[in-house]
Amino acid sequence: MAGFDVTALDQFNNELAGEFLVKSVIAGSTAEYVTVKEGIKYKEPLNLQEIDLVIQDGQGCVTTPSGSVTYTQRDIQVCQRSSFDGLCLRDLDSKYIGLLGPAGSYPETYAFVEEYASQLVANFQKKNDEFIWTATTAAGDCVDGLNTLLASGSAAGSPTFVSSSVPTSSNIGDQIDAQLEALDVNVQDRDDLTVFISIANFRKYIVWLRNTNNYYFDMNSVENRGSLMSMKHPFANVTIVGTVGLAGSNRIVMGPARQIVIGTDLISDLDNFQLWYDINGDQLKHRIVTKLGVQVAYPEFWVTNNL
Repeated sequence: MAGFDVTALDQFNNELAGEFLVKSVIAGSTAEYVTVKEGIKYKEPLNLQEIDLVIQDGQGCVTTPSGSVTYTQRDIQVCQRSSFDGLCLRDLDSKYIGLLGPAGSYPETYAFVEEYASQLVANFQKKNDEFIWTATTAAGDCVDGLNTLLASGSAAGSPTFVSSSVPTSSNIGDQIDAQLEALDVNVQDRDDLTVFISIANFRKYIVWLRNTNNYYFDMNSVENRGSLMSMKHPFANVTIVGTVGLAGSNRIVMGPARQIVIGTDLISDLDNFQLWYDINGDQLKHRIVTKLGVQVAYPEFWVTNNL
């Protein structure tokens, strides 16, 4: 037989030459735009004040009291959320990944620990953002998220409903404009008006802007920081935000973002955690514990398509 006979050899796979790659995740973004209230152990009221100012004819002596100040409350409750795991790093010794570990018997300085830690934070932020939007007491969560709180209904004080079909790159800009027109007159001039949509629909909005050849559209105005995608609407007081919390949803909501309140016990709990090598269990362990909840001060100032 001429040539090499290599049929008895396995196909070559140089595992040692490969990089150790980690799965990227999208971190949470909603908290960057709303009000965050810390120090909540379980439940606290949001005390709301509304003034009805009446202007009278000022000719002569004005002696008739007029107007009113009304106080109401909306409770914000936080749920405890935690994560804990223990990894036996010695399980890697028989694999090529074990070469990333240090010499010696105490592998607490594995090369991937830094990446592992950053992924823990990013994943937890992502889970928090999903919770803020999609939590429902009907599904067993201790509080409702923004999808429920900002759903339009027949009750007084609920968001305004603007009917729309499924957003596409051909109609999403018109749908957002329709919501802008439906905003309550009392908030139309606020500087924190925000449109929250999924990242997929944010990209559709960019395509809509490009296809309509809007002269004001500047690609450099789109911010993609990994944790969110955002840009200013042509109206300077309106921001379009694509959030991972609305992933897989066609919900479009619009309103004054600072009237959304995210509650937590300590702000740093949203991205801090403990990571340690436990010599007793011979494991690399992590623990993340935080409290998280959300409430909307004035839902009646919001607009939604209820999708």
